[in-house]
Amino acid sequence: MRISKKGEYALRAMIDLSLNFKKGSVQIHEISEKEKIPKKFLEHILLELKKAGLLQSKRGIGGGYCLIKPPEEITLAQVIRIIDGPLAPLGCVSEWAHISCPEEKNCGLQSVMLEVRNAIVKILEGITFADVCKRTKGMLEKRSERIIKK
Repeated sequence: MRISKKGEYALRAMIDLSLNFKKGSVQIHEISEKEKIPKKFLEHILLELKKAGLLQSKRGIGGGYCLIKPPEEITLAQVIRIIDGPLAPLGCVSEWAHISCPEEKNCGLQSVMLEVRNAIVKILEGITFADVCKRTKGMLEKRSERIIKK
């Protein structure tokens, strides 16, 4: 598994939208400026997440994007799969997009890669955007404390 730049931008945009959950819609240009994501690229990413059922959009004044579900109900794995595809390092160990291999029953490499996939899935399906928001807020608080102490 490798997270593409598009995948990274999608995760960062989702964090921003999660931090603003229940505060109303967030405009694309706000996310783009804050997260330093090219606006046109971000538009395509958000549209893809909307088509997947994670976001809704609103046009006009006060418009923008917002989460359909609470951040506690959306995992990192969901977004990565939408944008970058399967979490598995090899197709023969993917549950989401399995590719058959005639040697998979007797393959030591397949056995190892299955363990890798299971570890990745356990972590990414176990972390929600609410969890990432808590980490982000905690890091910002620690940073503020260090600045005040100086």
